[in-house]
Amino acid sequence: MGLISNGTTVFDAGAMSAGFGGSMVFIKKLTASSSSTLTFVDGADGVVLDNTYKEYVFTYNNIHPQSDNAQFMINFSTDSGSNYNVQKTNTIFLSQHGESTETSVGIFYKDTLDLSNGTGNLMINVDSGADADQSTSGYIQVFNPSSTTFVKHFISNNNYSQSGNYSIQSFVAGYGNTTSAIDTIKFQMNTGNIDAGDICLYGIA
Repeated sequence: MGLISNGTTVFDAGAMSAGFGGSMVFIKKLTASSSSTLTFVDGADGVVLDNTYKEYVFTYNNIHPQSDNAQFMINFSTDSGSNYNVQKTNTIFLSQHGESTETSVGIFYKDTLDLSNGTGNLMINVDSGADADQSTSGYIQVFNPSSTTFVKHFISNNNYSQSGNYSIQSFVAGYGNTTSAIDTIKFQMNTGNIDAGDICLYGIA
C-alpha cells in the first residue's frame, strides 16, 4: 500500500518517490588516538564544509577522554582555523539518572555553561567519565555554515557516562553570531586529550 498526498505518491512499496526527502552523504571520518583536537577544515584532506550542502551533521561515537571530569567542546572558525573567535550564544539542558539510586535523577538548565556572544569553546557535555567503560556519543547539526547572510544555527544531542556514574543526556542549541562563512569546526576536551573515539562528517543533500 502506498502513501498518496493530494494526488501525489510519496511512498510506494516501502520506498520514497523521487523528489522527496534527501540523503546523508558521508564526507570524512577522523579517529582519535590521544588527540588534542579533531579538526575539520574545508578543502583539507577531503573535507567539504561549504555551500555544497545547506546542512552538515557530525556524529561522534564513543569519545573517551584522557582525563576524568572532562568537558567535550567545539569551536568555529571563519579563516581555516587561524582564529577561533566566532561569537556564540547557546543554551544547554541536562537530564540524568544515577546507577546506584532512584533519587539521583533530575532535569537541569545549566545557565553557567551558556555563552552570551562568547568566543570561547562551547561545551556540549559536562564532566565526562574516563573509566574504561565510559564515553560520549551523539551528534551536532550545523545549518548553512557557508551563508554570508544569516547567523549559523546548531543543535546537539548527546548521551554520555558522567564521572559520578550517571547516565546523562545533554541537549545544546544556539548559533554562531557571524555572517561570515564558517569553514572549520574543531572538537576537543577542556582538559587532557581525546583518548579514543571517532567523529564522522556528513552532508545532507
